[in-house]
Parts: sequence; structure tokens; C-alpha cells
Amino acid sequence: MVRFSVFYPAADGAKFDHDYYRDSHVPLCVKTWSPVEAVIERGVDGPYVAAVHLTFDSVEAMQAAMGADGTGDVLMDVANYTDITPITQVSEIVS
Repeated sequence: MVRFSVFYPAADGAKFDHDYYRDSHVPLCVKTWSPVEAVIERGVDGPYVAAVHLTFDSVEAMQAAMGADGTGDVLMDVANYTDITPITQVSEIVS
């Protein structure tokens, strides 16, 4: 299994609408990409204000999901909740 993580670094004056992210954006991601699981984090202390971790059965499943027709809509929706440039990471789940 693999995890596609998106992290939003904290920055002075940056905008991040946690409610929109939780209620609209991540559900759009789930609808578009059909991950096995989606876990949202709200930063309390540390370098990130938020993160989402999307789990897929394989790298191939993740790549197919990212190539889905609605991916453009997901990317365009980012401006509705943040002006932060996200950082992404793909990880192999080992336990």
C-alpha cells in the first residue's frame, strides 16, 4: 500500500479554511480518486497547518487515480481554501 500525503506549511498571514477543506475539498478528492482511506489532520503545533493522507492499494492505483478526469477540478479547488503552496510526499506503508 502507498500513501499520498499533502502538507500545508504554516506561514505568517497565510489563509487556510479548515472547514471548507474538511467539508468540501477532501470529499471532492475522495469522490474523484477513490482512495482506500483519507485521513485529515489539523496542525496544532509544528510546521504544518493541515495535512491529508490518502491511501491507495499500490503506486499504480495512485497513478491511475491522479490521472482521473476530475483531477483538474481538484487542483482548481485549492484556491477556495488556501493560498499556501502544498508539499506532497508518496510513501510506502511498511507497517
